[in-house]
Amino acid sequence: MGQVLAFADIRARNAILGLSLLLLDLLGTAYCVRAARRSPNPLPWRLAGASRALSLAATTSFTINAVTGLAAWKWAAVLCGLAMFGCLTATALSVSALRLRQTERWAFVIEVVIILSSGFMLIWYLAIDKALSTADGLDLIYELGYPLGNLVALAAVTAVVLRGAVTQLTPPLTTLIAGILLYTIADVAFTAIRLRGETTAGSPLANAALVIASLLMAVAAMAVGTGSAAAHDPSPRAQMPAWSAHLPYIAVGIGNALLVTITLGGYPVQHWSGLILAETTMTFALAVRQIVSLRESRRLNVTDPLTGLTNLTGLQNAVNRSLQRRAQPALMLLDLDGFKQINDRYGHDVGDRILVEFARLVRGATRNEDIAARVGGDEFIVVLDHMADDDRAVAVAERILAVLADNPVTVAGDEITIRASIGLATARPDDTAENLKRRADLAMYESKRSGSHGWRLHDSSMTDRRTRDAALADGLLQAVGTDQLSLLYQPIVALDTHQPVAVEALLRWQHPQLGPISPVEFIPVAERAGVIHQIGMTVLRQACAQVQSWRTEIPDLGCLRASVNVSPLQLREPSFLPDVLSILTEVGLPAESLLLEITESAIVDEEIAIPALEALRAHGIRIAVDDFGTGYSSLHQLTRLPVDVLKIDRSFVAELDGTNRGAAVAEAVIRLGQVLGMYTVAEGVETAVQATELQMLGCQVAQGYLFARPMPAEQLADFARVAATSSAPSGTIS
Repeated sequence: MGQVLAFADIRARNAILGLSLLLLDLLGTAYCVRAARRSPNPLPWRLAGASRALSLAATTSFTINAVTGLAAWKWAAVLCGLAMFGCLTATALSVSALRLRQTERWAFVIEVVIILSSGFMLIWYLAIDKALSTADGLDLIYELGYPLGNLVALAAVTAVVLRGAVTQLTPPLTTLIAGILLYTIADVAFTAIRLRGETTAGSPLANAALVIASLLMAVAAMAVGTGSAAAHDPSPRAQMPAWSAHLPYIAVGIGNALLVTITLGGYPVQHWSGLILAETTMTFALAVRQIVSLRESRRLNVTDPLTGLTNLTGLQNAVNRSLQRRAQPALMLLDLDGFKQINDRYGHDVGDRILVEFARLVRGATRNEDIAARVGGDEFIVVLDHMADDDRAVAVAERILAVLADNPVTVAGDEITIRASIGLATARPDDTAENLKRRADLAMYESKRSGSHGWRLHDSSMTDRRTRDAALADGLLQAVGTDQLSLLYQPIVALDTHQPVAVEALLRWQHPQLGPISPVEFIPVAERAGVIHQIGMTVLRQACAQVQSWRTEIPDLGCLRASVNVSPLQLREPSFLPDVLSILTEVGLPAESLLLEITESAIVDEEIAIPALEALRAHGIRIAVDDFGTGYSSLHQLTRLPVDVLKIDRSFVAELDGTNRGAAVAEAVIRLGQVLGMYTVAEGVETAVQATELQMLGCQVAQGYLFARPMPAEQLADFARVAATSSAPSGTIS
């Protein structure tokens, strides 16, 4: 109502304006103090509260000066006003925790200079030039200080826009910035009106703008901590919005348009000094900005936009320069393991986060002069200059793997350990970039094939197996469901009776052209080709059906168990548990008669392995760790895993020679199993001496050539009958 009266009655306008500003500044101060207590980012609200308090003091001092005529109150008012602009500037600059990347800072500074120069031209024409001509002393400080204070505050608001922060602010902070922007514009208008000798009461729009600006700042503080408008810190790192790139050009256009206008309007030439200075600064800054933009464009041509590392183009340039300088570089090719599964489970945003974190860790584990590049989706290359020594290159690879292991990424409560396979190659005389990368690629592929999350150094024995692996992958797709894939069964016997208590199903592949293919070769190919689950379920169905047939048809095998190997990739399949239970129901084999063997590499991925294994055991299925002691599992992991059986690797059984040293590892595994309530099964038993020593150490079950080689299903019944009537075997079966 008061503002309506102010528009209608010019005599009441100044009084209503003053009272409105006093009331709004008082409210703004109080609510900013409250907002600082409620907001997790209190600094902007503390500064805003200080600016409102200083504005209140300045308005009060001006009012007292107008009534009493005492110069001291005018000094106080001017100083409080100047301090208020400082607080408004600090408020605008503090609202965002965002930081520009190093490469953007110079462009940002230059763009602010351009906008400041354009704004200075406007303020020079509207206020400063007239102030220099008509004011002196305290009046000059007032008439110059306020426009310049407004200009600096306006630059601060521009900084928020150019930083991209305005798109990340909460509604209260956005309202606060809008209030500051409107306040500076309205105050510049007031200064221009005064310097033209007109009364400020004659401009209702300027009066209304000043009141609205103060109202916006007060309302912004009121909204903090209320409902959906609760303030929070804008944590995402934002890019500058695309439209903000046009602001410097708009500023240049405004400055040039002003020059044309005042030239046509007959503006006195002797008053052009400030305009010329600002125009010169603006033009120079614009030229520098173009140079910076050109350099940035060249940098972007050789930089990966996601990770900030060098891209493939930049890498090729770096390798060629290194070889030309004869810097004897080593090339390290890194490929993330299991990255597709991370993308599938957590989404591509998390995948991008993993890539960025991986790049950061690799960059931190290498020297400043080394070149790190991202050359594919999850493929990276590091060029190590002056690294002709293989041992030094290997040390870098091991350091990177250690850093990755020590810095897991937390996602939705899960800890994801980034794992990679690394291939290394060192430069040879007269080497080319293509040859160096090809050798590192071969080494990385060998590392990938081994499935060890480790490194391989290229040597002359390495050949490119990808063509053969591709042929094997195609052949596997055709072999599934045919007689090319068959099962052999190796008995697992009780050491005291030599009777079979279980059989391990072993998959064999007879390729029509290539002949027999080792499981060591074709299982990794099946995993990479994505057919391992289909093959695994086929093996499981056939093995369970065969064992159940023996259990019902042969009295001596009535308690026989089926032992089937499971790939770690199968545990990741959502349908794995339902498929296993469906097969058991289909063939009639009790769940407790099925033993699933997993490798230690599956244990490493705890977030997947533990839930999957617990679900299997909840249905009575038993779990064994195959080749225990040769992989990555720790005792801490083992105590947490739902495991029933530890299978002692054949390498430890081979060490048994009747001495304490030879029996140390095998005995340790057996004792560990006893402490944890697990059975132990010895693999690769080939001599009666080994069998006797294992039995003395406390191992009750074993398998190996001493008892039986893997055999077709039709021979196992004969083996069971012979074992039931024969004495203990002796000697070595070769």
